[in-house]
Amino acid sequence: MLANTVRFKQVDVFTSVPFKGNPLAVVFDADALDANQMQAIAHWTNLSETTFLLKPTDPAADYRVRIFTSHGELPFAGHPTLGTAHALLESGYQPKQAGRLMQQCGVGLVELARLSGEADQDAQAWAFAAPPARVTPLAQDQYAMLATALSSDAIDFSATPCAVDNGAPWLVVRVNSARDCLALEPDAAALAELVHSVDTHGLAVYGPHDADGPATFEVRCLMAGGRFGAGEDPVTGSANAALAGLLSAQQLRPGPHYTARQGTALGRAGNVSVRYDDAAGKTWIGGPSVTIVDGTFRLP
Repeated sequence: MLANTVRFKQVDVFTSVPFKGNPLAVVFDADALDANQMQAIAHWTNLSETTFLLKPTDPAADYRVRIFTSHGELPFAGHPTLGTAHALLESGYQPKQAGRLMQQCGVGLVELARLSGEADQDAQAWAFAAPPARVTPLAQDQYAMLATALSSDAIDFSATPCAVDNGAPWLVVRVNSARDCLALEPDAAALAELVHSVDTHGLAVYGPHDADGPATFEVRCLMAGGRFGAGEDPVTGSANAALAGLLSAQQLRPGPHYTARQGTALGRAGNVSVRYDDAAGKTWIGGPSVTIVDGTFRLP
């Protein structure tokens, strides 16, 4: 390797088909980089997130990761957690415990495991245990603001909209159907006002598919500035973790496991698997990843 270079992979997360998931840049051996250098690299990649692999400081961890958007650092994010684990394992890393990884990041330790069930056949399919979350119901006097922000009368208020913060805060909102979710055309200004008023990155909107649909739920993540930027995120691990936890808290779980589709409105095909392990008190959020680019970064 040339001087002033670091190893680098760009992976697509929540998909096994290139260009259909959420891309992530992963920079290896980043211990010598400071926060300003990491931020500069993340700004240059112009992806939703870039992660940096470092030696762990907690002896229980396999590795430590810092997660940056083009605008700032995050204590946790879902698709970077899965994508970083994929890149590390593909590079030849052997976990301390077979079939398990322990990631150290801003929220502490996050456990990862191979997906169980039918996904066992896919060596690239891993899941993370959703971090603890703080849940804050949306005040009823903001319901009209929410309807204006989504430009929709299809919001299902029987499932109280809630701000869920697991390290990446989202306002989780249920609509009547997957079709209603895909039909949303939000009002950007009203969305930004609402998001900022509840101190979240954006809205995670979901609607149920029909019984014979492609997944249990359709999910869209609508952002309005801040560290995540603006626009729509292709596939979002933290938001799906927030949704999974809220479904459980509101006694709306569709069963011990379900699937979510995300990115449809953007021409992506994100595939998220959710499994509840009540015995262990864990909720697993997972899916496959695929490497698109493998090479090096040249540093100044």
